[in-house]
Amino acid sequence: MDLSIIIVNFNTKKLTLECIQSIYSSILSYSFEIFVVDNNSTDGSVEAIKSEFPNVSIIENRENVGFSKANNQAILVSKGSYVLLLNSDTIVIENTLFSTIEYMNRHNDVGAMGCKVLLPDGSLDKACHRGFPTPEASFYYMTGIAKRYPHNPRFNGYHKSYLKMDSIHEIDCLVGAFMMVRRETINQIGMLDENFFMYGEDIDWCFRIKESGWKIIYNPQVSIVHYKGASSRKKPFKIVYEFHRAMLLFHQKHYSKKYNFFINGIVYTGIFMKLTLSILLNLLNSKRS
Repeated sequence: MDLSIIIVNFNTKKLTLECIQSIYSSILSYSFEIFVVDNNSTDGSVEAIKSEFPNVSIIENRENVGFSKANNQAILVSKGSYVLLLNSDTIVIENTLFSTIEYMNRHNDVGAMGCKVLLPDGSLDKACHRGFPTPEASFYYMTGIAKRYPHNPRFNGYHKSYLKMDSIHEIDCLVGAFMMVRRETINQIGMLDENFFMYGEDIDWCFRIKESGWKIIYNPQVSIVHYKGASSRKKPFKIVYEFHRAMLLFHQKHYSKKYNFFINGIVYTGIFMKLTLSILLNLLNSKRS
């Protein structure tokens, strides 16, 4: 088996069906298998997938176990030389899968590869092209300095928009909406960290991939469309909490020992303040609606 495609579904029946159809409509001469891991959906997703795509393997969870654990469940039983994490709210453009496999077959030092991720309006989902969130990079990003100087490497370490965005190049971090990973790489570094519920697991995986000496490649010559946040909109407070918890987990795991008490204190305070502000804004928005 060349490719194992893993889709985690949580109450996104229509989008998931469209995502699967886009895979079958792709130009792909390689063998592949599709796994859908359903996190206890209540919208009839499982029944619809079984009816329309009987060849898709479905793992049915009795609770929402999160993105990391759900993907790991499928990785454990998958057989592909490559594993693709693919969001349920995406549409794969017809040549994307073939081109990605072809590139990785030719470059054995590439551990993971991503593509250009487009939002429905045609703009770039910047999460597909990132540097690691060091305290310095995060500070410049959150204060708006990075946006003011998008082509300055010092100030734009978060999205690295100073790189040649129309050429294939090495990058720090991809997005879990589309991330193809070599099986050999997974065997070496391990699977997704299940301490991350639904944010940060892709950054953590990329960090470990690069730390182990593998390259991570961004290919803007192929793409997917990402209908971002389709399932996350259903539980905004849970999402806000998990997003900020992921920031905390990542810093504690990879950076806390590299920085002194003062820097760590600033990071933790910043995360707490941002979480508080996000909750307050959510409360205001919910009252208005």
